[in-house]
Amino acid sequence: MKILILGAGKMGSFFTDLLSFEHEVAVLESDPKRMRFIYNALRLQKPEEVAEFKPELVINCVTLSYTIEAFKSVMPYLQPYCIISDIASVKTHLKEFYETCGFPYVSTHPMFGPTFANLGQLEKENTIIISEGDHLGKIFFKDIYSSLRLHICEYTFEEHDKVVAYSLGIPFASTMVFAATMKHQDAPGTTFKRHMKIARGLLSEDDYLLTEILFNPRTPHQIARIQEELDILQEIIKKQRFGKSERIPDQDQEEYRIIQFNTPLSKIQSGNNKSFHSCESSSSHLWNNLFNDFIP
Repeated sequence: MKILILGAGKMGSFFTDLLSFEHEVAVLESDPKRMRFIYNALRLQKPEEVAEFKPELVINCVTLSYTIEAFKSVMPYLQPYCIISDIASVKTHLKEFYETCGFPYVSTHPMFGPTFANLGQLEKENTIIISEGDHLGKIFFKDIYSSLRLHICEYTFEEHDKVVAYSLGIPFASTMVFAATMKHQDAPGTTFKRHMKIARGLLSEDDYLLTEILFNPRTPHQIARIQEELDILQEIIKKQRFGKSERIPDQDQEEYRIIQFNTPLSKIQSGNNKSFHSCESSSSHLWNNLFNDFIP
């Protein structure tokens, strides 16, 4: 099969390596520097070059904010039978696009990334295939994912975004809060070190991935759940430490301030608040400002 991969990032490179020995693969990437690790595949830099390749399947691996734009750039050069697909972590707006694009489609979401997963041993990892879409396209991806021994889940577009907001939104947000509270120092303790390893791995991910997950329209509800549980925990600790007294002794004000967990989050609530609600273009600035004390 002739397969066109859009984007030569981490996942684009992963699919190129995975598919290039059994299929004829081309990679479309406008940045030549990102092509330096692309092997066994035709390298394309302009959408017009797609017409001559005539792919039967397109796998869109660009960041979420450019997914639809990337599709539109190559659609004029695709054959009507070509199946288009994405691996986006949030499916908002994709269903509407697919239903009007005029091409058969399939949508999946590998629930692993090159940062955390051992790409040679994926049998404990998961992937999602959206139930709507082209039958043959879904069979192709089921075969690919099964060959990797991935656990395959099937959801609708709507169900997918709800699950991702829960399964990724909560861990991402919790890890980022943990990272924001950490001083630039090491400390003993197995639990601490494990959390630090997870936090460093998460913060080494592409800024766009963090943005995609956190700006999922359903993520704020999950973050609100975290805050509710923190409020409960805070109240339990306050009552245990200070009893039912409403007034906290002056000498304990600093200790209580730490117990309240509010100080670390002041970084988020300060001058960077606008960045947190802005678009992906400012995501690097956001993460750097939030975690400049955490990242070496």
